[in-house]
Amino acid sequence: MAAKALGGGFDIEIVEKHHNQKIDAPSGTALMIADGISSVLKGNTHYMYDRHSQRKKRDPSEIGIHSCRGGTIVGEHEVIFAGDQEVITLSHSAQSKGIFAAGAVNAAVYLVGKPAGLYNMSDLLKKEGSS
Repeated sequence: MAAKALGGGFDIEIVEKHHNQKIDAPSGTALMIADGISSVLKGNTHYMYDRHSQRKKRDPSEIGIHSCRGGTIVGEHEVIFAGDQEVITLSHSAQSKGIFAAGAVNAAVYLVGKPAGLYNMSDLLKKEGSS
């Protein structure tokens, strides 16, 4: 919703942090966030995963994605909308893996009695938003 409201007037960067044992980078959640943002922006966007070898100005159509690994960080995701003389930041920080377990249990409860098919967490969230 933020990307849709802010439009193309902001540079967008995603920073994700996880524990030092995580293998994939960027995380699936960071990519899901980037895909969601990209889907509402007008024009073509592309992902910039690493700038250390890039000696050029930032392309306005890119979404930067940065991964940090260290310690026992469960999961942190931050989306930075950097505009002209202002920055808007949206962030989420998981303090325990228990919140993900609770989400899995809620999804299982949601599926009870449903016909076979393909479901995703959006289906569950839509249901919870309507109550």
